Amino acid sequence: MNNKKSSTLIFAVKTTVGQEKNAAEMIEARSKMNQFPVLSILVPEILRGFIFLEVESPHVVDEAITGIKHVKSRVAGVIHLSEIEKYLESKPIIDELNVGYVVEVTGGPFKGMQALVTKINKVRNEATLELLEATFTLPITVNADYLKLIKKTKTQEEDKNE
Repeated sequence: MNNKKSSTLIFAVKTTVGQEKNAAEMIEARSKMNQFPVLSILVPEILRGFIFLEVESPHVVDEAITGIKHVKSRVAGVIHLSEIEKYLESKPIIDELNVGYVVEVTGGPFKGMQALVTKINKVRNEATLELLEATFTLPITVNADYLKLIKKTKTQEEDKNE
C-alpha cells in the first residue's frame, strides 16, 4: 500500500423530486453493505431532485446508484466544492422571510398548515402568520425555526429586481 493521500471528487446524482432523502438512505445502505468507498452524501433541502456524493472515482458512484429506486442518473462531470458550499451553510430562515411570503408550519399544533406571513420580528426570531386553511382569519405568532418557505410572492421579487 502506498501512503500517498488520495483526493476525493464530488458528483451530482439526479433523483425523483421529493425522494432525495430516500435515495440517499438507500445509497448509504448499499455502500455500507457492499463496502463501496462513499465518503459522504449531501442532500440539500433547497436544491430539489439532486444529491451529491463524495467518492474517489466515478465508477464508485455508478456502482452505488445502479438499480436504486428514485435515482435517475449520474450527472456528467465533477462538481467543485465552491459550487455546493452555499448548500453547506445554514442560514436562519428568518433572513429569507418577507411579508407576503407563503410558508409551511413544520412544528407545533399547526404542523403541516400553510400560512401567509403578515409580520416579522427578527429580534425575537418570530413571524406572525395568517393560516390559509383556516375558515376565519386568526393571526398567530410562531418561532421562525418552525417555518419552511413555500412560495415568494411576485410583488416581492419584482421589487428586488427594480
